[in-house]
Amino acid sequence: MDFIHELNHNQQAAVLNTEGASLVIAGAGSGKTRVLTYRIAQLLSQGVPAYKILALTFTNKAAREMQKRIAELVGSEIAANLWMGTFHSIFSKILRFEAENIGYSSSYTIYDTQDSKNLIKAIVKDLKLDDKIYKPSVILGRISMAKNNLVVAQSYAQSSRILSEDTAAKRPLLGEIYKRYQQHCRQSDTMDFDDLLLETNILFRDHPDILAKYQQKFSYILVDEYQDTNYSQYLIIKKLSEQHHNICVVGDDAQSIYSFRGARIENILNFKNDYPDCKLYKLEQNYRSTTTIVNAANCVISKNKEQIPKHTFSENEEGEKIKVLRALSDKEEGFQVTNEIFRLANYEQQDYSDFAILYRTNAQSRILEEALRKRNIPYKIYGGQSFYQRKEVKDLLAYFRLTVNQNDEEAFKRIINYPRRGIGDSTVDKIREIAGQYRVSMWTVLCNLNKVGHAFNAGTTAKLQKFGNLIERFKELISQENAYDAAIIIARSSGILDDLSNDDTPEGISRKENIQELLNGIKDFSETAYKEGKNDKLPAFLEGVALLTDQDGEKEEDQNKVTLMTIHSSKGLEFANVFITGLEEDLFPAQQCTISPAALEEERRLFYVALTRAERRAFMSFATSRYKNGQIVSSRPSRFIAEIDNEFLEGYTPLRDEPSTFKLRTDPNRTKIQRPVITLNKAKVNLPEMDHSKLKPIDSNQVVPDMIIYHPTFGAGKVIHIEGLGVQKKAKVAFAEGGTRTLLLKFAKLFTQQD
Repeated sequence: MDFIHELNHNQQAAVLNTEGASLVIAGAGSGKTRVLTYRIAQLLSQGVPAYKILALTFTNKAAREMQKRIAELVGSEIAANLWMGTFHSIFSKILRFEAENIGYSSSYTIYDTQDSKNLIKAIVKDLKLDDKIYKPSVILGRISMAKNNLVVAQSYAQSSRILSEDTAAKRPLLGEIYKRYQQHCRQSDTMDFDDLLLETNILFRDHPDILAKYQQKFSYILVDEYQDTNYSQYLIIKKLSEQHHNICVVGDDAQSIYSFRGARIENILNFKNDYPDCKLYKLEQNYRSTTTIVNAANCVISKNKEQIPKHTFSENEEGEKIKVLRALSDKEEGFQVTNEIFRLANYEQQDYSDFAILYRTNAQSRILEEALRKRNIPYKIYGGQSFYQRKEVKDLLAYFRLTVNQNDEEAFKRIINYPRRGIGDSTVDKIREIAGQYRVSMWTVLCNLNKVGHAFNAGTTAKLQKFGNLIERFKELISQENAYDAAIIIARSSGILDDLSNDDTPEGISRKENIQELLNGIKDFSETAYKEGKNDKLPAFLEGVALLTDQDGEKEEDQNKVTLMTIHSSKGLEFANVFITGLEEDLFPAQQCTISPAALEEERRLFYVALTRAERRAFMSFATSRYKNGQIVSSRPSRFIAEIDNEFLEGYTPLRDEPSTFKLRTDPNRTKIQRPVITLNKAKVNLPEMDHSKLKPIDSNQVVPDMIIYHPTFGAGKVIHIEGLGVQKKAKVAFAEGGTRTLLLKFAKLFTQQD
């Protein structure tokens, strides 16, 4: 095949040797997607039927890109028969076929995170528990971790270790919540994302004949980003590969950063133990970044002990040194980063889309956003509220969901009184109560009002029956019409379009536009599916929406903007210029991660991921003081900066004797500051150049007349006069370049030089 000649020697070896187990360790920017794609194309060129190849990815975007490339190589008809997609989409497909074997119907619906949180919130309320202790997000995270480790609700409740952990966290009834949560899911014929993996494991465990069928079916299995797999995913892959042993996993242990989601680096580190005869291929050439960036990244990651040895290299140009931006405060850090972006965008004519600002925690984005807005630089927050999470969109989707699966209780509760039809919360609560009493779904109660007629008055009963009849009509509709035609009728008949048309405010117009955009998307789906001979009905569209990942659905208008995101969200992406911000001890690495060697190694891998997102330039920034809990505390530069050889850095000199904290009160034992002699003229204040490495934050009590201070915006200045007391205390300061200004000391971030 001609495409083989496009590969380097190591890539060719990984593509051509298709038999048996293979572990491909692919460094950042080493072309792993190309290798995975070409290996599949190679199998197809050898006559392997497409339907016998299973390729698993972590994002729909990655799957689409691979399928498109394969189609270009072997033809779209062949590529269309591949079993290629995310873990969740592939296993959901299998579960649709086999649902009756595990007590579900083939039309089960999938809860998103918000649906799950709503259900947990309702359970916490039913149990009369404190929702400040039993927070839905915390509970869901705990349940998710249990499922990913194949701990079902019954086992969870019976584990003394788990009970003691929950008791110590003051949440002893978490096991009961987990049990009720699963009961509700069963009653509602719904699964959450974690169930798609858990139930697949249960299916294969309890039905060896079904497992054997899929073992025989998939002659070749390929897995992308293997270092991100959790125990549940690992076990499914291991089971499916037991018959043919033709498994190829691609990944990079140096980029394993999702342990908080259950990912286990052991899966890739111990691959040889599971497959003793496996072949190891190392893709070490980085095609993305400059040699400076690659070498700097190697400096840091080499400090980790738990890793598969490799040495990535680049044959690209040397490139610029990594510029280190040292700021006196988090606010100044934002300005410095923004100024660099403004300079490069305007003087080098770079697009804003060429820039990414990365941070360890979401909270850091606020100051960065403020700085960008002041410069009128457009930006987008990656991973913000997605289109499908907007209220009006979720409302219409809930109608679709209930039409497909009448037992979907979250959808039922969302739309039973939207648009308003006179069915109040007390009625809904009563339906829930009856459903819980008889252990049936809320829809079942609605269909049997004659048996529980005493619970509702005649007027309410009529309204409930009318709603039930509406959904029944929709149910008949979706089997007859394509997704778009059905969606239009449901949007009109439900009253949603009329309800939105009555709101002419800008927000109302925006909501109408969002609904129209949803319908446009459904039309595109229907037309494409029809042309390709695929299922063009509404349930198929709904399945696709439910399985969307974070990297799907970027709009065109979002493209020429600076991207802001957490480092975790940046994995798999690349940008010409990358800013890694907040590089301070206790922030990055995070304080809680410096206690455990394993956790610190993951933080180092996280830094490695951040640095290797950069193609041409990388910037690192830190602040020597930052607001924490309403107080200014001093900060030390992150150890990760010091782990990079100085030859790859610009503008960084290690600081000595930098305290980890700073107390905002006068220290009587502090040695007196030696003030330089200055000459004060009316036109200009002459001050000696200040050594920024010796600047320390001071609080309002320490500011006195004649003191030489430094302000992040106005620079160096001399205190002329002090007036006021307490929160009203002000200082009149003559700045060398900023003129004379009066500062309210409560809010002013001031520094002084210490020798």
